[in-house]
Amino acid sequence: MNLNKQNSLIDDSSIVSATKEQISSDLGGEAIILNLKSGVYHGLNEVAAKIWNLIQNPKPVGDVRTILLEEYEVDFQQCDRDLKELLQELTKVGLIEINNQQA
Repeated sequence: MNLNKQNSLIDDSSIVSATKEQISSDLGGEAIILNLKSGVYHGLNEVAAKIWNLIQNPKPVGDVRTILLEEYEVDFQQCDRDLKELLQELTKVGLIEINNQQA
């Protein structure tokens, strides 16, 4: 799968939010999420859990990246790439929705 092509579908103004068909729990800074539709559990490391917490309410991708850049020592390109790859994966497994609004 070519994530770079898919990542182009996610831009700074894309609104990302967790779906309603899931439940999640904090596990000492990490997170576990149960997709209620598929019955599959997903584990998130500390940074991914931070992103998960940020998107419990709809938020633009650019805002999420800005918060990550302020809290972690990572360069812009790496943060942007990793964030979009994670969002694409969470979309693929049905845990988040991405809304690309047209101006």
